Amino acid sequence: MACSHNNTIWFFILALFTTLTSPVISSRVSSLMKLPVTVESRSSVDSYCQSWRLAVETNNAITWKVVPSKCVNYLETYYSEGQFDKDYNVVAYYALDFAKTVKMGGDGKDAWVFDVDETLLSNLDYYKSHSYGAEPFSSKEFNEWVVQGTTPGYDASLKLYKGLKKLGFTIILLTGRDEAQRSVTEKNLKDAGYSGWDQLLLRGHEDQGKAATQYKSEQRSRMVKKGFKLHGNTGDQWSDLLGFAVADRSFKVPNPLYYIA
Repeated sequence: MACSHNNTIWFFILALFTTLTSPVISSRVSSLMKLPVTVESRSSVDSYCQSWRLAVETNNAITWKVVPSKCVNYLETYYSEGQFDKDYNVVAYYALDFAKTVKMGGDGKDAWVFDVDETLLSNLDYYKSHSYGAEPFSSKEFNEWVVQGTTPGYDASLKLYKGLKKLGFTIILLTGRDEAQRSVTEKNLKDAGYSGWDQLLLRGHEDQGKAATQYKSEQRSRMVKKGFKLHGNTGDQWSDLLGFAVADRSFKVPNPLYYIA
C-alpha cells in the first residue's frame, strides 16, 4: 500500500515537471506568475533628480539630450514652488556683489556680457508644453515661439541688469538667436523691462553651424579687440561662459531644461 502511495506521488511530480518544462505551457504559467515590479518611491525619484540636476549644473552631465522622463514632475515642482527663483536670486546676488568690487575705468569699456534665453528671458511656458525638456528639441517649434515675442523676464536678472547699469557697466547681449530675429528680440527685451544695452549680438550668416562655444568665444574676442574689458558674463549654458576670451568672472544661471554645446 505504501509503495502504491509513493508511486502515485512520483507520478504526480513527473507530470507536473513535464507540464512546466513544456515551452507553450511554461510561457503561459510564467505570464501568470510574474514577479512584482519594483516601484520607486517619490522620495527616491526626487533624490535621483536632485543629483541629476547637480550634475547638469556643474557640467558633469555633458552632451545630454533630454530631461529624464522620471524627472518631469520634479522639475515642475522645482519651478512652480519657487526653488528656481531662489537659486537665480543667489546667483544674481553674488554677481552684483562681485561687480561692486570692480575698479571702473570710466571710459565706457567696462563691460558685462549677458546671454538672452533662460538668462534674461524665460521660455518656461514653452518647455512646460514640451514636458519640461523631456521631449526632443524642435528648432522649428521653438523659433515659432520666439517670433511671438511674449517671453517674460526674470526678477533676479532684472535686478542684476539694472544694478550693473547703475554701477556704470556697459551691457553687451550675446545670444544664439539668428540675426533675422533681431527686431522681435529687441522688442521682447524692452517689453520685459530691459533697456540701454550697448550691443545686441546675434548669429549672422557666417555664424550658422558653429558650436555655441566657438561662436560666443569669437564674439567675445572681437569685443576685447575693440578695447572692452569683460569683467563679468552671465549665462544659463556653459557654452555661454567657456572657450576663449572669457570674462574675469562667469556666473552660471540654473537651467536643467536643455543643454547646448
